[in-house]
Amino acid sequence: MSVPGIVAAVLVGLVIGALGRLVGGGRTQVPLWLTLAVGLVAALLGTIVSRLVGIDSDGFTLRQLIVQVGLAGVAVALVVGTAGGRTEP
Repeated sequence: MSVPGIVAAVLVGLVIGALGRLVGGGRTQVPLWLTLAVGLVAALLGTIVSRLVGIDSDGFTLRQLIVQVGLAGVAVALVVGTAGGRTEP
């Protein structure tokens, strides 16, 4: 993993985690720190996956960003969507 790939994964993970709060609609019982952490871990996993399949090439690429955003988005949506006890505002 390259430093730009890791930095991009951290930023993508935090942004997707923050935006993931909007996925549930209404108020969710999932804390903000949890969506941020899930987004961060999934984006880092996206960096690892892109490296394993040969997308990463000693730097940051658009294809790597797509993998990071995709995995982070799916992970955050799953966490927010499966959290029970949603309350309406």
